[in-house]
Amino acid sequence: MRIVISEFMSLDGIVQAPGGPDEDTDGGFAHGGWSHPFFDPEVVGGAFDDALTKAEALLFGRRTWQTMAAAWPERAGDPFADRMNAIPKYVVSATLGDDKPAWVNTTRISGDEAVARIRELHETDGGDLLVMGSPTLARTLLRENLVDELRLMIMPVILGGGKTIFPDDGAQRTLELVSTTTSDTGVQVCTYRPVAVG
Repeated sequence: MRIVISEFMSLDGIVQAPGGPDEDTDGGFAHGGWSHPFFDPEVVGGAFDDALTKAEALLFGRRTWQTMAAAWPERAGDPFADRMNAIPKYVVSATLGDDKPAWVNTTRISGDEAVARIRELHETDGGDLLVMGSPTLARTLLRENLVDELRLMIMPVILGGGKTIFPDDGAQRTLELVSTTTSDTGVQVCTYRPVAVG
């Protein structure tokens, strides 16, 4: 399976709490919901629809999974919501209980087994394994060279600090820009793939 990371991102690389004020206030982050002024259904919404259409499963960190699990089951009847609810989901967590997760079609991956288990998924045949949000998980996947594609919706705003998906381990990772589209709201939807080191 290809591992694809899809993120709303500010110009300064922040991915924290794009959806709402209470989504993630860690570190005193006060800009929750910052992506809303720049969202447009055609370009930005279309990029998400495309990513979800190609996905065979979703992969989340705990916090993003809990936010999604609280929102999507209530929206049944909408084609996007129906797809979100029906698709297989994996959540990486060391703190969620061992009981069956409440959001249908969810499998828990223990935090201490995450990299090994995700490597197994990566090596199986299938479509895309899509990561949305989940900055800690995304950073780990990039550090472990497990990402096949980055789809970044880069929005024309600087947030001045917050969570990022980029590792800070000092390693250089070269990417190839595969495609870019600009929305009327100034969002650059950019698709990158790692350049194989020869």
